[in-house]
Amino acid sequence: MSNIIITEEQLKNLKENLKENKDGSYMAKQQMFTIATLAYKMWEMMEDGEQLEDWMESKIAQSEQSIVAVVKAFMYDEVEGKNGGMDKLDYGDLVIGN
Repeated sequence: MSNIIITEEQLKNLKENLKENKDGSYMAKQQMFTIATLAYKMWEMMEDGEQLEDWMESKIAQSEQSIVAVVKAFMYDEVEGKNGGMDKLDYGDLVIGN
């Protein structure tokens, strides 16, 4: 795969976030960044209608299901814990699955 290009501002933000998150979910945050960056790069490289090998499509589908499950659980915990309930949730920010 070719180089992944990010802006200096994105790199600065990443470094700051890594410094601030040394406890708790340090690795999870780093892994989410890697997943997002690589997925976006592949999305940019793919042509409309381009066919992937079956095993690739299967892995992408499994990954989507896994990420959606984690995001739903994380968002539920955030809403229940910090925000004080569903009335504080901005539904415009939700984009989950199909």
